[in-house]
Formats: sequence, C-alpha cells, structure tokens
Amino acid sequence: MFRAYGLYSHIQANRLRSAILLAGFVALLHALLFSLLMIWSAMLGGTFDEIVAGAWWQFRQSWPVALIAAAVWFVIAYFAHQLLVRMATGARGVARAEAPPLYNALENLCISRGIPMPALQVIDTPALNAYASGLRQGQYVIAVTRGLVEGLAPDELEAVLAHELTHIRNRDAQLMVIAVIVAGVFAFFGDLVFRMWDFPYGWAPTPRRQRSPVGYGTDWGSTTGGDDRWDRRGGGRSRNGGGGAILAIAIAIAVILITWGISTLIRFALSRSREFLADAGSAELTKNPGALVRALRKIEGHARFDVPSRMEAFFIENPVAGRLSGLLATHPPIAARIAALERYAGAQDGAEDTDTPAPA
Repeated sequence: MFRAYGLYSHIQANRLRSAILLAGFVALLHALLFSLLMIWSAMLGGTFDEIVAGAWWQFRQSWPVALIAAAVWFVIAYFAHQLLVRMATGARGVARAEAPPLYNALENLCISRGIPMPALQVIDTPALNAYASGLRQGQYVIAVTRGLVEGLAPDELEAVLAHELTHIRNRDAQLMVIAVIVAGVFAFFGDLVFRMWDFPYGWAPTPRRQRSPVGYGTDWGSTTGGDDRWDRRGGGRSRNGGGGAILAIAIAIAVILITWGISTLIRFALSRSREFLADAGSAELTKNPGALVRALRKIEGHARFDVPSRMEAFFIENPVAGRLSGLLATHPPIAARIAALERYAGAQDGAEDTDTPAPA
C-alpha cells in the first residue's frame, strides 16, 4: 500500500475536530444575537435585571428570525462568493491555449482519478502560491500565481495542483468558504457595534418606564412619554438604573468581542487541520511526495502578495505579511508539513533541486 495513506491515519481525527468547530458557529451566532439585544434593551433603560430579562424575552421571540437572516446571508454568498474571491485575488480564467503544460497537468490529474475538471485561473503576481475555492461541482476553481508556474519544475507544479485538487475532493474548499462567510458575520456586527457608539459627546439613551417581560404576552419595549428615544443628559446617566445599563452594555460588548475572536480562531484551526490532508492527497495522487517537498521549500519565503486577510486561509501558504504562529496561524509551519511527508509518505529530503530554482 502506498505509504501516503499513513498520513491520513495520522490526522483523521482532524475531520471530527473540524465538524465540532463548525457546529460551534451556531452557538456563537446565538450568543451574538443575545448580546445585540442586551445593548438594545440597555438603551431603553432600566435596572440590570430588567435589561437582562428584556433581552432574554426578545431573544426567545427573535432567534428564528436570526437563523433565517443567516440563511439569507449564506444564499447570497452561495451565488456571489466566486465573484468576490476573484475580485479579492485578481485571478483570471486561463484556457488550454494560453498555458498548455499547466492545463494538461491538471487535466491529467483529474482523469487519473475520475474527478471533474475545475476551472483554472492564474493570478498575475511573481509570488509563489495557489488556492482552491468553490461550494459545489461547477463552481470549483483552482488558481495559481504566475510566479508559481514560472518558478516550479513540472513535477513540482503537478504536486501543488494535486494539493489543491485534494482540497476540492475532500470538500475543504467548501468548508473554508463557509467558515469565512460565518466569520464575516461576527466581524461585521463587531465593527457595527463600535461604529454605533461613535455619537457626539453627551448623547445617551433616555430612560423609559418599561413593562416587565416576565409576564405572558407582555409588550416589552413599549414606552411612555414622547416619541424621541434620545435626550441630552449630562454624562449619559440614566434616571432609572444607569449603572445597570452601563454594566449590561459592557457585558454585551465583551461577548461580541469574544465571539468575534473565537470565530476567527475557529477559521484558523480549520485551515491548519486541512493542510496536512491536502499534502497527503497530493502524495497519493502524484506518487511523488518528494516533488511536493521541493515545491514547499521553494514556496516558503516567496508566497506573499497583496490579498485581503480573510482570504489567507485559502492558499497553500499564507500570502499575508507578518504571519503569526500558534493558534493565530492559518497554516502549519512548512517544516512540520515537510517532516510529515518525509515520515509518513516516504518523501526524500528534497533540499536538493536540480531543476528550476526558486526566484530570488
């Protein structure tokens, strides 16, 4: 049996881990909704207990609406994500006549395993990098940089294409698109909350006399007095539990920041867990793990170019400058990936390369 399968058994726990991490997004979405309702309830005034009770009552009424809104968000992203990805990376479609060796290499890999051919795109940059994206058959795309095509030997380029093709075959591309879409929800609302509080000094919510939300069918949020919800108050203090409102808002903002941070860490963890699988898939498809080792050595240090930070997890190596390590890393270290290929796939050292040198 080909030795690359040992790498699959070494990291198959990542599949379960990825499923658990994605399920966590649902819980984070509900926490985000409750936090936003806490802020809204605090704006209406009241003691801390009244604010929490009001937010809870509204949450029980509105969580189905939030799930529907999230579903609409996914539907829009489902049809528009490829356009957004292409605009973010500058990738363009390439036909067989423009790059016959590149096109033929990907086509041969697909034919050898009976995999439908994804669309092929090229990014006009001297950096060495590649990515796969798409949610379903007919939408899948593999994009490579011009520097990758010019800087790698044919077998090394084939190994990188096999790596990206494995992302598609294992539905990693689909997983990362979904993760980026969901993480974007938390980033959007996190940014919205901070912009919402950028109002002129001295403006604060006017306290309102509210009915208790604990009763059955109560009209939570109904107010007495004028229609204007805002009044100019010195220091923004409320006549009715101003300290409770401040505490509620502080807790809500803290929860929003936590959900934002956790969603980002989840996205990074998903990306890291999938790179080892894609490396193993490349070794399996090409039967030449040494070629991928040489390709990774050339890509290391030459992968960076200008793309939005939320796109960094799509690539074979992080293209954004100032890459962090540990939990904040989107990719495992190149050295760890090479070590795994050498140990489990039987790759040679790969330090020597008699073919095409990496660009300076």
